Amino acid sequence: MQKGVYEYGMWSIAIFMILFFTAFVVSFFKPTKKREWRSLGIFEAFIVALYAEMYGFPLTVYILSTFFGVKVSFLHIKGHLWASLFNLSDKWAMVICQFGSLLMFTGLIIMGIGWRKIYKGEGGLVTDSLYRYIRHPQYLGLILVTTGMLIQWPTILTIIMWPVLLFAYRHLAKKEERELEEKFGERYFEYKRETGMFFPNFKALAGQAEEL
Repeated sequence: MQKGVYEYGMWSIAIFMILFFTAFVVSFFKPTKKREWRSLGIFEAFIVALYAEMYGFPLTVYILSTFFGVKVSFLHIKGHLWASLFNLSDKWAMVICQFGSLLMFTGLIIMGIGWRKIYKGEGGLVTDSLYRYIRHPQYLGLILVTTGMLIQWPTILTIIMWPVLLFAYRHLAKKEERELEEKFGERYFEYKRETGMFFPNFKALAGQAEEL
């Protein structure tokens, strides 16, 4: 482990990244109800914990090094802990990082497409594009973004918070669906039977393919 090298304390970058992702998600989700703000608050706590460690103070690296005897230096690249924990080279650390970036980029695109369809739908039931296969593509996008973040830069706090975040958005999605059932009735129930919440309903898709 290299001693005397400390590549953190970049709080201005940490604040910028927190504000960037906050603005991005708020602009797409446009929360208005208390439950929406509550779920967004959990996401906010997640990215604050992530980027505060990524660029500010590496709490997880400190805990692993001090209390568990895991030799992880304070070089910034060593914060890609999956590579460090499995004793992989820095090249593998970058491969893992890029894979996480790919998931994040894919998630952002899915969120953007979902927002565009909802915006154009003007309050109607949207069932085309990504919504033809899944009912909540924007939340799927958020799941992919946060999964990519965990792959890129896992921390003790974010690993604990991630399941809570998933539960919060699944709970939010179910509440939204109850409102849509009341609004659109049988039309939404039929749509719900043919699609998955966050992932495609492959059984229903196979049945549709057989009918063609």
